[in-house]
Amino acid sequence: MIHRHQHPAILNLGFRVFFAGASIFAFISISSWLIIYASIQGVFSPDAIFSYFGFTTLSPFQWHAHEMIYGYSLAVIAGFLLTAVKNWTGIQTLHGYPLAGLFSLWFLARILWLAGEHWLWLAAILDITFICGLIVAISLPIFATKQWRQMAILSKLFLLALGNLAFYLDVFSYLENGIHIALYGGLYLVIGLILTIGRRIIPLFVQNGVSYDVVLFNSKWIDITSLVGLLGFFITEVFLDTPSISVAFAALMFVITSIRIIGWYTPGIWSNPLLWSFYVALFFIDMGFLFFTLAHWFDLSPFLSVHSFAFGAIGVITMSMMARVSTGHTGRSLKSLPKSLLLALLLLTLGAFVRVFLPLVSPDFYPTWALLSGILWLVAFCLFTFIFLPYWIQPRVDKKYG
Repeated sequence: MIHRHQHPAILNLGFRVFFAGASIFAFISISSWLIIYASIQGVFSPDAIFSYFGFTTLSPFQWHAHEMIYGYSLAVIAGFLLTAVKNWTGIQTLHGYPLAGLFSLWFLARILWLAGEHWLWLAAILDITFICGLIVAISLPIFATKQWRQMAILSKLFLLALGNLAFYLDVFSYLENGIHIALYGGLYLVIGLILTIGRRIIPLFVQNGVSYDVVLFNSKWIDITSLVGLLGFFITEVFLDTPSISVAFAALMFVITSIRIIGWYTPGIWSNPLLWSFYVALFFIDMGFLFFTLAHWFDLSPFLSVHSFAFGAIGVITMSMMARVSTGHTGRSLKSLPKSLLLALLLLTLGAFVRVFLPLVSPDFYPTWALLSGILWLVAFCLFTFIFLPYWIQPRVDKKYG
């Protein structure tokens, strides 16, 4: 039996290797996408770019969307859950070389996706095997401790697995409309995970993180209405051709999320970037539902809603959560954060505002705003990775294992 200390520290716990992989991939993937997008806008020769990536069945936009949902986002989710489930259940989750094996499935699939469509059959096998392995890895300790309340999270992860499978089945002509279901369903499932986990942790983190006593507003009817609203929105938008009903559910979610933001707000959050960034993410979720609703009646690009969810909500909250988990679970104090983390989160937030709001102000410069926001994303994640790579590859500062 291999002793737990006979492997590199980066394999001690899931957050280390998956957060490192996700952060580096966030830079590589968006760099590739900016080159592709610039070629579409005529900056480079599109023929040369498209022939390299081998785009035939898939559009470049579908490639980009898949890799940000099932590549980047799923890696952050994996790192978070493998770490959180250990805390929730008291049972050691994957670590050491079994963890390296699970990560390798995700990593190799990403490499094959960057190689274009030629190797998608192998990427599909690795991708589906990865997410199934992740589900098994976090299900076993949850079932062993009978923590049935975690089924809300497990069910969304299972649906993400089905979504990714639907994507590949459509690519290989075994399923119609699978790509649409996978991309939009995957996006809304990740938003659902953020809202589910956020309901548990954001009020707690805020109450523990500010320098004064505060009790934030929570209500059972808000919880139930949010669950029903999100489920209704997910089903009607992804599976049913009922735009008026989807818009009604989106409007409901805008109201519910607005109440959340107001009820959870306290001025002390602005002293800590790991607190205000949660509110920024909630704000962009709120704007995502609002823009979706308004696009039904006004001439708004549907991508404003999509990128409010994807860039503003998922991008900001994943960086913030990775920073929090990486700090706390390496034995460091959350009260002495690196000053450059504030800059990284500010740059990423600025990028989200540029991507979502500047096209409203000046739609003629839409490609410029898209490219500028991508550059801000790259700078933010380059800085973030530089800050936290030592955290991920070095042992805990308190000499504990984890």
